Amino acid sequence: MANPDRLTALDSTFLHLEDHSSAHMHVAMVMVFKGEAPTPRELTDHVLSRLHLVPRYRQRLAYVPLGQGRPVWTDDPHFNPRYHIRHTALPRPADEAALKQLAGRLFSQRLDRSKPLWEIWLVQRMAGGRFALIAKTHHALVDGISGVDITTVLFDTTPELAGTSRPATPWAAKPLPGSAKLLGEALLERATVPAEMGRGTRALLRAPRKVASQVKDSIANVGATTLAGIKAPAPPSPFNVDIGPHRRYTFLDADLPQFKAIKDALGGTLNDVVLASVSLALGRYLRGQGHDTEGLVLKAMVPVSVRADSERGALGNQVAAMWAPLPVGVEDPAECLAQIRDAMEDLKESGQAVGAQVLTNLAGFAPPTILSQAARLQARQRFFNLVVTNVPGPQFPLYVLGRRLEVLYPVVPLAQRQALGIAVMSYDGHLGFGLLADYDALPGLEGIARDLRAAIAALARAAGAPATRSKARSASRSANGSRANGAKPPRKTAAGTRNGRALLDKPPAVQS
Repeated sequence: MANPDRLTALDSTFLHLEDHSSAHMHVAMVMVFKGEAPTPRELTDHVLSRLHLVPRYRQRLAYVPLGQGRPVWTDDPHFNPRYHIRHTALPRPADEAALKQLAGRLFSQRLDRSKPLWEIWLVQRMAGGRFALIAKTHHALVDGISGVDITTVLFDTTPELAGTSRPATPWAAKPLPGSAKLLGEALLERATVPAEMGRGTRALLRAPRKVASQVKDSIANVGATTLAGIKAPAPPSPFNVDIGPHRRYTFLDADLPQFKAIKDALGGTLNDVVLASVSLALGRYLRGQGHDTEGLVLKAMVPVSVRADSERGALGNQVAAMWAPLPVGVEDPAECLAQIRDAMEDLKESGQAVGAQVLTNLAGFAPPTILSQAARLQARQRFFNLVVTNVPGPQFPLYVLGRRLEVLYPVVPLAQRQALGIAVMSYDGHLGFGLLADYDALPGLEGIARDLRAAIAALARAAGAPATRSKARSASRSANGSRANGAKPPRKTAAGTRNGRALLDKPPAVQS
């Protein structure tokens, strides 16, 4: 039986993408709260009171000697929560510009692999009586969909703290495995686990027609995924250049009902509207920089969750990918959305995402040295120009230590020769756009954010959608988080469970 604490092939790939490169493979989130900031001690105690719900956050990587197996998660005997939970304050005027600059610096720093791969920064003293939390977690530990579940163990759905049952005995680290044990387990798994394929042979003899059909479908789906990159590689762009270790970060807050009104009027899904907004914005930016966009179609890698409902809340990555076209040469908002809508419908029927999952599963049989080389090749690929990821979040207020979360902005990491990444997450009627860029390659990142805001407005006008809800209206909601229509937030669950785990009801891979 395989070690359940061993990294999957995909998780291990995220580590290899950092090797000998300037890429930092951590996902992150910037969260802004209303009210006086808690003290560092209060925040640390709060995290510790919930940490037993996410035991992986007390574990670090242990590496197999001679690279004969993928790393395993093991308890960190020197775990110190105060190393991972840090605090700082913004210089005056402590506005959003200062928060963006701080976030860019934090996202420029690689997580220490000798310790558990996460950090939470408490940002005190923001203008307007606010404070922020900036959370970083390595992609090998968590993906976007499960990240929503894990992050919310720190949240409550009312200002009152929910009680959680503590373990009967305090946490104590298990002994670190020695080199001989790590090597022996890895070699044993390599010799025995593939024997499970014999069951597939017996199934083949019992039901040859059924299995043959499944194999045929899998091969077709893998072909769709592979050919999508080989037949139409991503075109050259200013977003595909060598990157350094430093990052710029900016964000903007959009209105979720407005996006829904656009899709209802012009057709498509919410994710199609997000992609159309990005496409229109990048087209405006490129033309403003003097680039010819006539007939230019960029390619976005759109992560798609393949995590089963029964596995929600589990750590590790279960994601596949689709290559979405971004017709940046199309300036008409309705036409841009129509082209993306039609293309995405075709991609869903082509089996691209399923094919990517099959390839990921097959990678589990690859020796670590091959995985390492494959990750380097992936980093040099020309399959896509940028990543655009859209993750659904809870549509009701959340609280940490009684302080209400106002807005949140996600972060997707940059790979080699990927100078721009755009992450989107919905929360309580808002869409938070987080734009991460290489510091040197894209000094005009704020210009892209302005173009994105203009693109959203253009789509709204084309759809006859109502004006964006003002933040003043958002702030007018009552302190207990009740909505304007009288809907109440979900009730807390009984002690011993986390109400945060019920925050997402069967989240889709992307907003629909």
